[in-house]
Amino acid sequence: MPLIPCRDRSAADWVVGSDLPWHRLVTFGPAGFDAYARLRFLPDPVRRGQRESEVHPDGRRPDQAATLVAVLAGHTATPDDCFVGVWDGLGGPPPATHAPAGVIGRAEGVPHRSCWLFRGPLTDLLDTTQGLSGEYLVDGLPAFVWPADHAWCVARDVDPHWAGIGGALPLITRLVTDARLDVVPADPTEDQPFYR
Repeated sequence: MPLIPCRDRSAADWVVGSDLPWHRLVTFGPAGFDAYARLRFLPDPVRRGQRESEVHPDGRRPDQAATLVAVLAGHTATPDDCFVGVWDGLGGPPPATHAPAGVIGRAEGVPHRSCWLFRGPLTDLLDTTQGLSGEYLVDGLPAFVWPADHAWCVARDVDPHWAGIGGALPLITRLVTDARLDVVPADPTEDQPFYR
């Protein structure tokens, strides 16, 4: 079953109803997880004021989404029932849905980051014939992804060079130690590295 428009916006309440500062919410998702990490698509800046354009092309790792999704699928009891929030700032409702805008639930409540909401198997997230086309993803990921059992959450904002992940300590440890991924532990209450 492919990702389908989700009309029931209450599925996103645990995200949009959070009282976290918006910047923390859009970069790490909701609070309450045992541990957090950052999946880096570029190495962290080495000096203050560094720009992304100064990173050597060999340092870019935009191809990690499929590996991340495979690992995440093994750390939820509901891999076939996941929610995907696509930032509406990337355009209108994704055409892959074949649904008019009024049919798709729009999760509002996060300033500057309202999302179109979808539901379906985690494996279909990256299958552009079943899921979303690449123009609605940033480095292969939507703005938010979480399973129905809330075992973890991935937040991919458009500005940072990384995606934030919250979950149980065994999941975060697994991600940090996976040589195929560039994942580092993170404390969402602290300032994170950013390019200027």
